[in-house]
Amino acid sequence: MQLKAGVDLPPDTTMQLKAGAALPPDSTMQLKAVTPPDRGAAARGEGDAATPPPDATMQLRVFKPEPTGRRAARKKAAPPSALTRVTSALAPLTAKLAPYAQKAAPYARKLKPVYPRPGRAGWRRWVPSWRQWLGAVLASFGLSGAFLVIAYAATDIPDNLNSYATQQDNVYFWSDGTPMARTGWVQRQAMPLKDIPVQVRWAVLAAENESFYTDPGISVKGISRALYRTVGKGDTQGGSTITQQYVKNVYLTQNQTVSRKFTEAMIALKLDNRMSKDKILEGYLNTSWFGRGTYGIQRASQAYYGKDVSQLNASEAAFLASLLKGAGLYDPTLNKANHHRAVERWSWILDRMVKIGKLTPAERAKYKTFPEPLKQNPLYDTGKQSDYLVELASQYAKKAAGISDQQFDLGGYQIYTTFDRKREDALTDAVTKARKQARQSHAALAKTAHYGAASVADDGRILAVYGGPDHRTQGYNESNAATVPAGSAFLPFVYAAGLEHGVHKTRGGPATPVTPESVYDGNDGVPVTTPEGPYWDRNGKKVAAHNDGKKSYGQITLGQALARSVNTPFMQLGMDTGLTQVRRTAEASGLLSSSIGSQVPALSLGNSTPSAIRMASGYATFAADGLHTEPFSVRRITRNGGTVALKTPKAQRAVGATVARQVTEALDESFRLAHPAGAPASVEVAGKAGTTSDDTASWYVGTTASVSTAVVLYRMDLSKSLEPLPLKGLDGIAAAVPYGIWSNALRPLG
Repeated sequence: MQLKAGVDLPPDTTMQLKAGAALPPDSTMQLKAVTPPDRGAAARGEGDAATPPPDATMQLRVFKPEPTGRRAARKKAAPPSALTRVTSALAPLTAKLAPYAQKAAPYARKLKPVYPRPGRAGWRRWVPSWRQWLGAVLASFGLSGAFLVIAYAATDIPDNLNSYATQQDNVYFWSDGTPMARTGWVQRQAMPLKDIPVQVRWAVLAAENESFYTDPGISVKGISRALYRTVGKGDTQGGSTITQQYVKNVYLTQNQTVSRKFTEAMIALKLDNRMSKDKILEGYLNTSWFGRGTYGIQRASQAYYGKDVSQLNASEAAFLASLLKGAGLYDPTLNKANHHRAVERWSWILDRMVKIGKLTPAERAKYKTFPEPLKQNPLYDTGKQSDYLVELASQYAKKAAGISDQQFDLGGYQIYTTFDRKREDALTDAVTKARKQARQSHAALAKTAHYGAASVADDGRILAVYGGPDHRTQGYNESNAATVPAGSAFLPFVYAAGLEHGVHKTRGGPATPVTPESVYDGNDGVPVTTPEGPYWDRNGKKVAAHNDGKKSYGQITLGQALARSVNTPFMQLGMDTGLTQVRRTAEASGLLSSSIGSQVPALSLGNSTPSAIRMASGYATFAADGLHTEPFSVRRITRNGGTVALKTPKAQRAVGATVARQVTEALDESFRLAHPAGAPASVEVAGKAGTTSDDTASWYVGTTASVSTAVVLYRMDLSKSLEPLPLKGLDGIAAAVPYGIWSNALRPLG
């Protein structure tokens, strides 16, 4: 489109161009300016240089209209590019460095290689000048330094340690403090540095990193040597400081690669700046591998010398330090070559301790004989009986200390149990002997025989249990199983209830006191009565009590009835006292409510199914003058040197002291009548056999020296059902086998 102005326009005159039709964006229009010729001005050489000459053509571009309104407001400017941002950030620095760059430019141009080099002939034309060599070396140092600075800044110390590096085992101890068993995937027990003797620490430092307290966390010489061995010769070699080894143990893998080695060094540098040297050394000593399946100096001390690290001397510490170079090469019990290497390195470490001033020559002179370690690791896996002990202790520990399964599995707990090693061995030997005799005399019956036993002190401590022949093949604890009736072994609880609460001859009437001299009918088949008359069962039959062998005793005192195990008086006593009171007395004495039988007359004759532990606990209540303490198997728990809060059961009054003594006196007479030569007259022994009417269980429960022990024998074919089977004489005459186990386990009585 052309526009021609026919008249002169004053300066800055605005002209509007109206297009009759809409033009697309970026359309080009031509505007032609026609100026009348001014010949006078032209002749004078005047005129505006900016004024277009006549008939000049100008191009006018139509732009796309800018958006307006909300759409315009929503339109955002494009973000600057990464290069723009970097340039902007570096602009102030560039401005400051510009003068120096100008001064260095001539020198830099001289360093620029020109090939072939002018003024040189032959091969010299291709050899860089000394300035170029110097520039290359300086540049390489500068780039390397910058790379290391960037790598150090970019390296973070991992938040989480390797789970394998933090997992420990749980150690269980006998009541005398000696190790009993351990559980967990690794043998590791963390120890605070303050509990590790100074000589033990310096034995390790002398062997591994004597400059530990002064180095920056890495050794350039060692890293270079390790890299040379790894890259140049294809094998691996140490060269790490203790800080680097600790980083490898707890943060990284054991892979011997250049990248892992570099990461290890960077983390070690940063860790050395953030963590104290003592903390690093403590972590290293608690996570290092010492062989024999052990991690950490504490477990190594126990595995090789059978004692805590606090009891090590410098000589023993020097040997353990030698294992850090490779336990497979320095455990002297493996072979003669190992023994030779171990002695040499042990001697070298002691000499190093003298050289660095951590051992005096006089002290060094004491250690001339190599400290031979134990031939085998005493920290064995849990064995046949210890499996049951560990099971009881771990369950109690978690409950009493409020430890979750997840926390417990992380390990690190030292669990001091109540188990008495001598009593445990004696009880296990007694049951093992009885099992062997049963296989010889009753081979068919012995295949389905089960024996449970437990000893509980009058203060609640579980001293020993027999849980079965092998926990690995039998996954439950027979000493803690509530499977078979207590039978006549339950009678003392009925007796105690009657003496404590009295009897009711009329419904709702006052209680009449009962004493050991109170007389009851001891004949067989005596009907059981209530204040309203005979007791009828659901089948409409009168319930009658029966004695063992259906023997009748006539009128008999309650004390004599318990001593002679006469059932019928106690079945009636239970009804007179009230079965609710009988139940409460049994539970208060130690039996679990879940094991108490149906509240019918048979309750008094032992239809309850307590475990051996609970029966022993109940009899221990009578030995404790009527104070009951819940049975417990753990007396103390620590973790990594700190004490774990543990709820210890408190004694509660179950029955009066007088009643408890009366029960004990009757049980003492029961023992003397059944086993007149079983113990000297001066020894206090109280015990009673327990049988069932259906011959499915045989018990003996007795107390001596304030310790109650319960033994139960029964038959059950677990491959078919959980239904008890008749013993058929497997228990001997009058529960002779359970009594034999009981007496052998406690021998000598007195």
